[in-house]
Amino acid sequence: MPLNPFSNTDQPKFYGRRQGRKIRKAKTTLLDSFLPQIEINDQTVFNKETLFGKPVEQICLEIGFGNGEHLAGQALRNPQNGYIGAEVFKNGVANLLTIITGIKEGEHLPEQISLLPNRSDNIRVFSNDIRLLFKRIPDNFLDKVFILFPDPWPKKRHENRRFINPENLREIARILKKGGVLRIATDHKVYKSWTLHQLHDNADFFWKATCGNDWKHEPQDWVETKYQRKAIREGRKAVFLDYIRL
Repeated sequence: MPLNPFSNTDQPKFYGRRQGRKIRKAKTTLLDSFLPQIEINDQTVFNKETLFGKPVEQICLEIGFGNGEHLAGQALRNPQNGYIGAEVFKNGVANLLTIITGIKEGEHLPEQISLLPNRSDNIRVFSNDIRLLFKRIPDNFLDKVFILFPDPWPKKRHENRRFINPENLREIARILKKGGVLRIATDHKVYKSWTLHQLHDNADFFWKATCGNDWKHEPQDWVETKYQRKAIREGRKAVFLDYIRL
């Protein structure tokens, strides 16, 4: 099955990379053989009782999951919940599959690849632009949405490329339950100001922070990411903005 299973002629313009360095044999095998088992395609039905093969308590979406550390960590800690991860970067998708299967380069590849024994089958992957999936997700379907360290596109002439914008927030508000959480993390000053401005003007969300400790420190359920560790090494501090769907 191709990595981009949707044949949509009206695809929104995407800015950024879809693949980086050459993907080695083990990860290529995971993309070819294991990804189709957990991938969201045009036959997928968005039903809370069946999407993950069994009923789940909550359904969470991570938009742009990068290397997959946060998504995999959340899913491991919360086997009772279901997690949808959307990522266009092929290398990132491959890395997530490595985390959840334990298959590493240089090891003998089994005929039948499966999840690690300590993992529930509670991750589904959309390996394309999330904007293509928005219209298929039912109203009030999600309990949480994570947007962590998105590309800041810091130059003013590129601000229309930033993911946090009125159109995308409108879709997130539609698919997120009332009382659900939208979490945005960033280490970029321009993007922090942009996000605060966009959400301040949006009547669908309420910023739950009451003091600096509520947004300057990692939430209790946080899973550290590779990008975050890089930011820390380079002296950049992240903020963690939790908004409640009204």
